[in-house]
Amino acid sequence: MIVGALRADQAWVDRHFLANFVVSHSAIVRVASAVRITMLVLGGILILFVRPALGRWAARRSTGQVFTSGARFLLAIVLALVSSELVLRSSSWRGSRIGENAVPYRRADPLLGWTAPAAWTTDKLEGGRWIKYTFDSAGYRVRRSDEHLDMDRPTVLFSGESVMLGTALTWDESIPAQVAAITGIQSATLATENYSNIQAYLRVKAELPKFRQPVAIVSLFMPALFDRNIDRARPHVDPELVWEPPYRGFRLELLAHLLPVPYRSEATIERGIQTTRAVLRATAMLAQARGATALTIVPQFSDEDTTERALRQRILDEGELTYMLIELDPNWRVPGDKHPDARGARFIAEAIATKLVGR
Repeated sequence: MIVGALRADQAWVDRHFLANFVVSHSAIVRVASAVRITMLVLGGILILFVRPALGRWAARRSTGQVFTSGARFLLAIVLALVSSELVLRSSSWRGSRIGENAVPYRRADPLLGWTAPAAWTTDKLEGGRWIKYTFDSAGYRVRRSDEHLDMDRPTVLFSGESVMLGTALTWDESIPAQVAAITGIQSATLATENYSNIQAYLRVKAELPKFRQPVAIVSLFMPALFDRNIDRARPHVDPELVWEPPYRGFRLELLAHLLPVPYRSEATIERGIQTTRAVLRATAMLAQARGATALTIVPQFSDEDTTERALRQRILDEGELTYMLIELDPNWRVPGDKHPDARGARFIAEAIATKLVGR
């Protein structure tokens, strides 16, 4: 424990623990520092007090008694792990879909893992007010249940997750709706709650042929959401864009991945960088093949930390991808939430509209 604490310095933490939408990198560093101190203290206690006490205990017993006690201890651990795995594989726990972070407004999909519901309306209390979510028969968020997209009209397609979907915002406050209001061009919301960049790409690839005049495909990339791109519990692709099904291994392993800040190996992160770069490039190529503009936006609420900047540069700059870094006022968040509020969505929409009109 002492050796581990000494080796787990900030550089090690930066390499293996990624910030996410909930936990900032500075918070991760603070927690890691506390854990290192705890490991040092526990290591000292083990050396100075526990080890001598165990030695005196073992000296009073025969080798067979010591071996039997140790075997019972190990057997208890093994049986606890086995029984926990069996419980998590039971029908009631399987229904919770560990690793998919299920929310009410989604339906299962064999390719994407899940997608937005079709022909469905619900009200949800978010940010201190009731928000209506309405989806048409194709699973696109719309203003009213009697509204449908005109597939023949020029359309801007919005790809992404909850930020692009407009979580905690009315339809009129969402980014796609505000871009449509500014430009006069129809918008289509292909975003789905909790998507990775990989799932967003797969949905664009599936939906794009339905639109006869795509004007642009607007994608969203945030370093704080990068961890989703290396989550094997959801459908994913490799750096060559070969689709792979969700990993359905040990349930305890999947449960561990739900920790706010899971450990990631350097090889896993590097593979994620290559894959994310590949899917964003592929999305841009899909747009270009249809004569549409490809645009990636990077909303940023606070100053970039070193890990966020490194991810953005490795994926977008080195990938030679066109993107806009949109710096937002930290106060433009939904109360009690991390998502942009109506002011933040308006600022992002204006930036997108200006870029599209300029092109």
